Amino acid sequence: MCGRARCTLRADDIPRACQRTGAPVRSVNMDRYRPSYNVSPGSNLPVVCRGDGSDGGGYVLQCMTWGLIPSFTRKTEKPDFYKMFNARSESVGEKASFRRLLPKSRCLVAVEGFFEWRKDGSKKQPYYIHFKDGRPLVFAALYDSWQNSEGEILYTFTILTTSSSSALQWLHDRMPVILGNKEAVDTWLNGSSSSKFDIVLKPYDNSDLVWYPVTPAMGKTSFDGPECIKEINFKTEDQSTISKFFSRKEIKREQESNLQEGTCDKAVDIDLRESVKEEHGSIDKLEIPSLTEKLDDNIKSNVSIIPCEDKDETKCKTKRNHEEPLADSNTVKREELQRSPARKKANIKSGVGGDRDKQPTLLSYFSKR
Repeated sequence: MCGRARCTLRADDIPRACQRTGAPVRSVNMDRYRPSYNVSPGSNLPVVCRGDGSDGGGYVLQCMTWGLIPSFTRKTEKPDFYKMFNARSESVGEKASFRRLLPKSRCLVAVEGFFEWRKDGSKKQPYYIHFKDGRPLVFAALYDSWQNSEGEILYTFTILTTSSSSALQWLHDRMPVILGNKEAVDTWLNGSSSSKFDIVLKPYDNSDLVWYPVTPAMGKTSFDGPECIKEINFKTEDQSTISKFFSRKEIKREQESNLQEGTCDKAVDIDLRESVKEEHGSIDKLEIPSLTEKLDDNIKSNVSIIPCEDKDETKCKTKRNHEEPLADSNTVKREELQRSPARKKANIKSGVGGDRDKQPTLLSYFSKR
């Protein structure tokens, strides 16, 4: 398919682009030609065709409108240039609109390049296709004339298309018929046998046909100028956008993680303070005995005082009591922590529980014997 093209060639350069330099060329209505970077159906383009014999075997360079209007179209009908701006080369010999044009209405259209869109879901990306060395492309075309209700004769043309080459199938399934050399041009323009047309109505497979992406803004027919064929690096832009997107997500994830950690730490601290307040009334009133005091209390509570038999004797011997195994060590530890040091000392001095807790010592056993 070919629905947009670039044609900024000078009128004098077009016959040379079509390799028509050895014969006279007559110009017709070339004052209507307006060079453009964004030519669409309904625009006027220069077309090279054979003369009617009055030119001495020469050619005619005529400005025609892109978009075929068959001559049998009703005069009162409004022309639709988008209806037949392309013709499938495989069926031109079968359809009435084109079959009658093959014998004497073949022509050439020269442009610097054409545009094609690649569909990606709902998005379309245009590409500019051209020859690597910058020489013009020559398309095979058919033309016709139509007279409207006012008596005006309008010359229109259609560009022939074929299946895409292997190199362009990723972009579109159709491409214009490109006549890549003088032999192909002569066969199409001057050939008399329709059987030979099949030789040139083939996909162009040479590697000198190149392409690159251009701005989607040229999709509007009003958009014109060198910006239409300026290459863009949309892949790099997409990758940059994606990397920025993921970097922003990573930063956001880290911020959320830090916020959650801070919230958890704060909640734990608040819960700890609340539990301490409930148990002891106030953090400021909480008194924890020192380690030295705990050790002294434990030692004193586990030591029994052995009474002396001689009242005059000042020295007394002591013996560490044997500890009995306890059923619940946690209960004993909790009671020892809650009992104040002063209360423990009073209990020892008063001998409370002394007779019950005191056990026979080894020294008293041998003294009785």
